[in-house]
Amino acid sequence: QVQLVESGGGLVQAGGSLRLSCTASGRTFNTYTMGWFRQAPGKEREFVARIRWSTTNYADSVKGRFTISRDNANNTVYLQMNSLKPDDTAVYYCAADRDTWGTSPSVYDYWGQGTQVTVSS
Repeated sequence: QVQLVESGGGLVQAGGSLRLSCTASGRTFNTYTMGWFRQAPGKEREFVARIRWSTTNYADSVKGRFTISRDNANNTVYLQMNSLKPDDTAVYYCAADRDTWGTSPSVYDYWGQGTQVTVSS
């Protein structure tokens, strides 16, 4: 069982930056694919970024602005978000799975509670 706890959300003006953190329980954190997803009001949950070992991948909408990274010693994955836009406003979720390299939320077994990110124009 893996438990995930996100932090770092908040309110920021367009063009600003935020860093989200997700701390995981479990002794095999470094073997898991870690993903960030987001869900805006009235929309489906969508893929943002993922990392497995040192391989990363991003949604086109955030490429060049967001960076995912992990600190295996502290069981933490980060999402550095720069040049934020109002369209980035959503609840951001951290997810983990031992086996997948997918981008669909349905293939991830473990989820955090979410953290709100609001970008004002």
